[in-house]
Amino acid sequence: MTAAGNKVQDHYASEGIAARILAALRAAGGSEAGPITPDALAPLDHFHGRGLKATKETVALLEPLSGERILDIGGGIGGPARWTATHFGCHVTSLDLTPEFCRAAEELNAATGLSDRVRVVEGSATDLPFEDDGFDRAYSENVAMNIDDKRRFYAEALRVLRPGAVFAFSHYGAGPKGEPDYPLPWAAGPGTSFLCSPGDTGASSHRGVRDRDLPGQDGGGPAGLAGEPPAVGGTRAAAAGAADAHGRADWGISDQRGPECGRGPFERT
Repeated sequence: MTAAGNKVQDHYASEGIAARILAALRAAGGSEAGPITPDALAPLDHFHGRGLKATKETVALLEPLSGERILDIGGGIGGPARWTATHFGCHVTSLDLTPEFCRAAEELNAATGLSDRVRVVEGSATDLPFEDDGFDRAYSENVAMNIDDKRRFYAEALRVLRPGAVFAFSHYGAGPKGEPDYPLPWAAGPGTSFLCSPGDTGASSHRGVRDRDLPGQDGGGPAGLAGEPPAVGGTRAAAAGAADAHGRADWGISDQRGPECGRGPFERT
């Protein structure tokens, strides 16, 4: 593993994650606490900006089908994987670099009765431990900001997908006025934050793929992507209002340093 990879692990590492989440959920429910389900866990186990709402938008781009094999690259503690497996009847493999996240994901899979539908794998997004053409669809949410080698990240995602499969992703990218203010949720400083522009994202990802149009590209912006992105570095981004030529909606900071956000579904050719 690279030095940056070790620092990323250190940034996210925390012991007893699942136990603390389950205790908080039961405390909040009191004597009327119901069963532990992916929907009950959703306010606590979707580790990315905008939580379950963002997961639903990404899965809407993915369009998973019952029985399919789905890969979540950078799955955190498994919230999106459990939610997707439950609501779409598919089998999801959740890969993450951080051992503590993987242990928490396995414990929460057991608590929700989903250990047979959601598999947890510890590994790197730039060296996926899977055979070629092994998945029907893949997605990644707010992971690429911690990855320096973007070209390898996209190449690995496409390698493990069967031809014609869909890869949906979202991530923050470099804004027009330099580095954002740290710390940020994904990095304490620039040593583990690797933001790139939307144009660079397209250049890194467009080998062996074709763009899929987002729904709702009628001049009014893509469907399902309305609303404000979260505050980042003391600023707030505003929606650009229309998808770019690569089928992504890009959010940018207009008056301060900070990131843009890109989302896009691609099909492997």
